[in-house]
Amino acid sequence: MPPPVFRFAPSPNGFLHLGHAYSALLNFDSARASGGRLLLRIEDIDAARCRPEFEAAIYQDLAWLGVTWETPVRRQSEHLDLYREAVAKLAAQGLIYPAFESRAEIARLVAQRGTGGPWPRDPDGAPLYPGSATSRPPEERARLLRSGVPYAWRLDMASACARAGGLSWAEQGEGPNRETGTVTAEPQAWGDVILARKETPTSYHLSVVIDDALQGVTHVTRGLDLFPSTSVHRLLQKLLDLPEPVYRHHWLVLDDAGQKLSKSTRATGLRELRAAGATPADIRRMIGLS
Repeated sequence: MPPPVFRFAPSPNGFLHLGHAYSALLNFDSARASGGRLLLRIEDIDAARCRPEFEAAIYQDLAWLGVTWETPVRRQSEHLDLYREAVAKLAAQGLIYPAFESRAEIARLVAQRGTGGPWPRDPDGAPLYPGSATSRPPEERARLLRSGVPYAWRLDMASACARAGGLSWAEQGEGPNRETGTVTAEPQAWGDVILARKETPTSYHLSVVIDDALQGVTHVTRGLDLFPSTSVHRLLQKLLDLPEPVYRHHWLVLDDAGQKLSKSTRATGLRELRAAGATPADIRRMIGLS
């Protein structure tokens, strides 16, 4: 049997903090204990926020912590054509559609349609798509696409769920209600989620399932904040005929106010802690890893 494959996949849009250290070390320790492999992936599809100096700092901080990984490192920005192919595959199945509303237009639609009560929102707190792009005539869609106006490729969630059938995943972590074992996926909670945009041919949801499959990742260990996203990921894996990894969602390192750490939180940044004299052993103690 081949060894298990773990991965740590940060975005270079800021410096790493204690929460990143926990996830990186947990993956590293799990790979080492199981005789498995650890991959490092740079999720840099957000060209506006990702910067080379942050990527360089990721390598420096991880090396200082004692984390080692296989090379070469996969950078998502170098594989955009693969994500375009996945979008085309979903389009050929009639499972995605272009939506042309701006964020301001969506906010206005939500305000109009939510007069009878709060408009439903996805697990991240964003309003579910309120538009009617699915009813737009094909010739009008084609005309708008040719015109060059901005658009987003949205998943037709109802059609996708009907195509995929019931879904679940194997969970080895905590879960919001400490779920372990088999967890039922509920992708419909996300509505017609965005999978790509005109200027960026992918999204986190789409690129992460493609990368995990192509890299042979067998165990996805990540923060509890991504637990709801796994429902969308399982749906995309089914639609794109991709393998299903085992998931482990771990607790989050929180600040003094009980909030998820931000990359702008200097008090918990690894670079600041190192400059103040902290050692890798100190970091492990601070996050509860022996």
